[in-house]
Amino acid sequence: MSLDRSKLVGVKPAHVWDVSQTDGSPIPEPPAPRLLRGQAPAGLWDGLADQITARGLELRLVSSAASIGGANGLTDYLTREVSVRMDIDDAAQVKTLAHELGHVMLHGPGNADAAMHRGIAEVEAESVALMVGAAHGLATDDYTIPYVASWASSVPGRTAVQVVQSTAERVRGAAVTILDKLDTVQVGDGSPPGLDREGIRREGLASGPGAVPGQALAQRQVETVGL
Repeated sequence: MSLDRSKLVGVKPAHVWDVSQTDGSPIPEPPAPRLLRGQAPAGLWDGLADQITARGLELRLVSSAASIGGANGLTDYLTREVSVRMDIDDAAQVKTLAHELGHVMLHGPGNADAAMHRGIAEVEAESVALMVGAAHGLATDDYTIPYVASWASSVPGRTAVQVVQSTAERVRGAAVTILDKLDTVQVGDGSPPGLDREGIRREGLASGPGAVPGQALAQRQVETVGL
């Protein structure tokens, strides 16, 4: 039998204030993700759906977010189903589908490199959606940037910038794989190099000390969010 002893070394008093007890300018609220509006790029939904079913998952269209726990989309690895809510505009639906395909590719069971923290997984999946959308002229920033910033900030022991930068290569690889299998019109949208189809591929050719494939994606998110 062992006896554990503890010793109180010292106590230092400190004041703790609720924000309501302070003066000054209001603390700004971080922007909330805004659902995309409008039409989806031609053929993109069908192309993404085909890649999901080709990986052995069933695509389910649900009536609302309430059907899937309040989310826009859901990937269930146990039932092998991907669900997307249909009460939002086509652009939001296809962006959500790209997000879920990112989960399917990067985070399924048996993926040895899958992220262990949900914050990292969500950053990766949404960043894939950003790159796929950008390659089709679909700007997802109003949703993606706040979403990524929030989840990246939730990872313990790492700054949001570090999380975004560390995921860039896996995101780029998944985006290239998706884009190469799509029979769609893919164009640049005036974004930094690395966000259109050919730019993504060129960036992936970088090698050697100091080369960071996917850096354009990480830099865009970091600068836009102001992390």
